[in-house]
Amino acid sequence: MRMLTKLTYLIPLLLTASAFGQDEPPAEGTYEAFMAGSDAAMFTVNNLWILLSAALVFIMHLGFCSVESGLCQKKNTVNILFKNVFIVCIGALTYMAWGFNAMYPGTMGEDWNGFFAMGSPLMNGFADEATRTASVTADYASYTIWTDFIFQAMFAATAATIVSGAVAERVKLVSFMIYATILVGFFYPITGSWKWGTGWLDAKGFYDFAGSTLVHAFGGFAALAAIIVLGPRRGKFTKEGVKPILPHNLPLANIGVFMLFLGWFGFNGGSVLSADPEAVSRVFVTTAMAGFAGGLAAMFTSWAVLKKPDLSMGLNGILAGLVGITAGADSISPWMSVVVGAIAGAIVVFSVIFFDKIKIDDPVGAVSVHGVCGLWGTVAVGIFSTNPDHSFGIQLMGCLAISAFAFIASFVLFFLLKVTLGVRVDAQEEEEGLDVAEHGAPAYTD
Repeated sequence: MRMLTKLTYLIPLLLTASAFGQDEPPAEGTYEAFMAGSDAAMFTVNNLWILLSAALVFIMHLGFCSVESGLCQKKNTVNILFKNVFIVCIGALTYMAWGFNAMYPGTMGEDWNGFFAMGSPLMNGFADEATRTASVTADYASYTIWTDFIFQAMFAATAATIVSGAVAERVKLVSFMIYATILVGFFYPITGSWKWGTGWLDAKGFYDFAGSTLVHAFGGFAALAAIIVLGPRRGKFTKEGVKPILPHNLPLANIGVFMLFLGWFGFNGGSVLSADPEAVSRVFVTTAMAGFAGGLAAMFTSWAVLKKPDLSMGLNGILAGLVGITAGADSISPWMSVVVGAIAGAIVVFSVIFFDKIKIDDPVGAVSVHGVCGLWGTVAVGIFSTNPDHSFGIQLMGCLAISAFAFIASFVLFFLLKVTLGVRVDAQEEEEGLDVAEHGAPAYTD
């Protein structure tokens, strides 16, 4: 084992020697010189871990596909999958074209005002050796600019994916595609910059480690606005009360949740932004324990309230626990992460029931899981964090600011689409199913 550890550190140096092994050493202050130095091995390990984390976050999109399609009716499966495929593709590309530099514009007070920054395309290469060295060595961070971009790009697409499940089974495809493009390409980087881009919330001490509010609550409250404009599925709410529209494939939804759980280790673990052994391993523990506690709490809470053990509630409870711990996975202790996750699991049950009672139709519980539990997780940092600088009041202020922006921006955008292109399919298409009406092909042929 010790030999393997030594080889891990020696491999980058051996590769460097073979690539740059001229008789003369590389010029000082260049990429080649850095990679030939003593810091190259740790830099390589850090960079590799964040790239692997980006791959894990990418896998979460497969989880979203499975959860959303499994919890909806089979006649809309192709439509849901198509939207998710579109979102990850357009999300990454718009983030490359605009969002990355809008979200990370520089230092507040020097390069921008802390509230809004213009975006620009990601660099296509390096104009000179100095720029190359600064962008792909420790002068930039413990990872390269390319690693930074691809990790954050995987996050960006998640916000619009959250909305996809909430508006499922009755939204017009083209209208949703326009909506998702603007949401992920232009709105998401604005609030992201407020904290992660050293904006005004960061200056006030707001803390959100991996995105309980910046990613999840943003998506959840954007989804709430969209489904208010869109309206419920036909037949969901009747004079006799709420009529359940049953999921068509709970095994698929179950697989999707566990796929999301796996991806969350990259979502939170990669947000350490290095391969620091203590920090990454502790974040893995807090993330996992909160997810397990959320699942257990939702199972027993729903069993007590609904009088039957409900699998879909248990699955959403796992996700609620994971969303809840995401803001403080590095600053909340392992046992307190169990508390945070358990409370999130209980909250999600009552939240789903509440939205049904007020006739807000959310087929997958996205608003409850990501919006409500995202808020809980972020204010929980102000309660349970081991860092005394984290304040409940500042956490609450940040939650309200980001959620309000997401809700208002989403409502205005979706309403404009409603009065221009229309956002809802007609009654016949909804009854027939969007697979046939929008795509001309069902997911299942039997």
